[in-house]
Amino acid sequence: MIEFLTVQGLSLARGDRTLFEGLAFSLGSGQVAALTGSNGAGKTTLLRAIAGFIRPAAGVIGFGGTDAEEARSGGIHLVGHQDGLKSGRTAREELSFQAAWAGAAPGDIETAVETLDLHRLLDMEVRKLSAGQRRRLALARLLAAPRALWLLDEPLSPLDARWRVRFGQIMSRHLEGGGLILAAVHDALPIPALSVEITA
Repeated sequence: MIEFLTVQGLSLARGDRTLFEGLAFSLGSGQVAALTGSNGAGKTTLLRAIAGFIRPAAGVIGFGGTDAEEARSGGIHLVGHQDGLKSGRTAREELSFQAAWAGAAPGDIETAVETLDLHRLLDMEVRKLSAGQRRRLALARLLAAPRALWLLDEPLSPLDARWRVRFGQIMSRHLEGGGLILAAVHDALPIPALSVEITA
């Protein structure tokens, strides 16, 4: 299980443009950090680099002694700003596919459905869901296949006030169980959080 995330001297680039240099921060078990910065500063790129999809130009990303490949294959959930859902599938098919791919057990899928109030949506095609419903479906895999480190890109943006509060409660439970959360945000998270700011 991932107990620490450390970023040291990190530099990331997009094409020929350097997004930022020398970023350093750490996150421990039970902690959440709000990742802030202007549009285009590199928040999404940083999440993708931690997840292993982008190679840093310089610096180190570590997982507290856990092998990076092992940490990324079984210890991280990345939920992007775009939900990554197949619009032609039903919500049930999409959740079952994503959860099974992440190693979920059937009972855990049912828990996720219950927690995020997805029962009445399961037989609907994803294309017919509202933006908030799609986001809840995308977030369901966090619960269906528990992993220690959640990397979240604007997780609250399509959610209404009630679901922002509910998701704050879900985040708190994850932290109480020893999890870690790094969330790129423009608005404040519904729970107290450390701050990591990206500046050019």
